[in-house]
Amino acid sequence: MSVWMRRIGTALPWLAIAFVSCVIVLVVLLPASWVTPRFARATQGHVNLIEPSGSLWHGSATLMLAAGPDASAATVLPGRVEWHTAFWPLFAGRVSMQLLLSDAMPDPVHIDASFDGATVSAGGIKSPAALLSGLGAPFNTLDLQGDIHVTWTQWHLIRGNAFGGLTITLEDMISRVSPVKPLGSYRVVLQAQGAASTLDLSTLKGPLLLSGHGTIAGSGTSFHGEASSTPEARDNLSGLLNLLGRPMGPGTVSLDYRR
Repeated sequence: MSVWMRRIGTALPWLAIAFVSCVIVLVVLLPASWVTPRFARATQGHVNLIEPSGSLWHGSATLMLAAGPDASAATVLPGRVEWHTAFWPLFAGRVSMQLLLSDAMPDPVHIDASFDGATVSAGGIKSPAALLSGLGAPFNTLDLQGDIHVTWTQWHLIRGNAFGGLTITLEDMISRVSPVKPLGSYRVVLQAQGAASTLDLSTLKGPLLLSGHGTIAGSGTSFHGEASSTPEARDNLSGLLNLLGRPMGPGTVSLDYRR
């Protein structure tokens, strides 16, 4: 073996260490802005992280909802999303992350992911209903006001199948297109059961009565429901009911969706 070959053989381990060290430094220093366009593409522009600061490992951003890539009528959730990613679990093939949404989510959410699946801890978020207007029709038409509470159980993602429950409570909803105020309070329950999920809508209180059931699966999404009103509010809610769905009978419209 020549002198040069021996020197190269001696230097190779150190070159490998230097290369790995450079990669680690570059990854650690990745700015938070690196992930924001990828997040927007993954959600087709409906959920966006804007005004990022910090790094990929310790950073924050503002959460914005939009109807699509055109963010002209988007809405922004108060506060900032903060994340902290543990570095050393990556060497074991795991991602351990903590998320906190100031002003809307008082308790942090923990995400633990590996090649086999992921787990998201239980949590909850509170936000104004006006935030939904950023998603476009029909929310921007209804211009809802009130409070939204979102709570979820621990979620598990195993080989592409999700298991968990999510409950959305809409309290004392008000719409600019209706003289009846408030319209009522409602609950939406999503139950993920692996390859398929169920969606149930019910009325907690109020003159506007909403109900329905749907399924979400790989073959598509379908929902069938009804909207009606109490007898004393029927005349004042007729215009809103006509906006919500197709008439089925006196004071009742269908809420059908299929994709």
